[in-house]
Amino acid sequence: MTSAFGTPSTPQPDASKKIPAGICGILLGALGVHKFILGYTSEGVLMLMITVVGFWFFLLGPLLMALFGLIEGIIYLTKSDEAFAATYVTSKKGWF
Repeated sequence: MTSAFGTPSTPQPDASKKIPAGICGILLGALGVHKFILGYTSEGVLMLMITVVGFWFFLLGPLLMALFGLIEGIIYLTKSDEAFAATYVTSKKGWF
C-alpha cells in the first residue's frame, strides 16, 4: 500500500472493536463478553467461570468480575484509537 506521496505506508491496526468492547465491558463485564469481542477467549472463559462459580460464594465472583469489566470498559473507551489498537490489537494485552 502506498501513501498519497508514493511512499510505502504500513497498514494501521484495526480499532473498530473499541466501542463494542467498551460498551460490553461496562454492561456485560461479569460475563467476559468484551474479552470474546477482542479475541481473548481464555480470558473471557476465565471471567465467565469466575462469575458462574462465584454465585456459590455470596456473589463475590460476579461482583468482582463486573467491577473488572466496568474498569476495562472505561479504559477501552477513553483510549485513543491508536493507543487502543497498539495495546489490545497489536500487543494483545489481556488485562487492564
